[in-house]
Amino acid sequence: MPIDQVLKETEDKMAKSEAAMMHEFEGVRTGKANPALVENIMVDAYGSSMRMRDMAGITAPESRMILIQPWDASTVGAIAKAIQAANLGLNPAIDGKVIRIALPDLSQERREELVKVARKITEDGRVAVRHIRRDAKEGLKKSAKEAGVSEDEIKGAEKQVQTLTDDCIQKLDAHLTDKEKDILTV
Repeated sequence: MPIDQVLKETEDKMAKSEAAMMHEFEGVRTGKANPALVENIMVDAYGSSMRMRDMAGITAPESRMILIQPWDASTVGAIAKAIQAANLGLNPAIDGKVIRIALPDLSQERREELVKVARKITEDGRVAVRHIRRDAKEGLKKSAKEAGVSEDEIKGAEKQVQTLTDDCIQKLDAHLTDKEKDILTV
């Protein structure tokens, strides 16, 4: 595999790791309502387990309210039960054919716990980026053997991989700083 292709793949994989971390961040609660908080909760309905976003429309009409409108009114109870079982500290209120979740204010203790969760997600992202770096270096060594590329070219490519890694980790840390600020803002 040519060096430029290895570098391109490395860059793409690192961007995907960053996007995956950002998606996980959406599920970490801040002071504002966010539909992503509940959209991946698994609901037992129709004899199988389904994601909530596949069963209902989820919106945040107010800053402290999540509104869930199931497409099938018979699943309201199962959705409410799944929200309680998800252990997010949310209490769903069934209001006819919709479910309302009023988000309580976060205590300082809970905010600090959520910051720890965000840091763990970021650390997982850093680990994923480092694995990508390792795979890229292995790919460069293989291409050196196969294509007879000089050691200087490989060293230069490895420096580029390290630069990509450093840049990506810096972005992850910046996202963490923003998320911490969101969580700790009262």
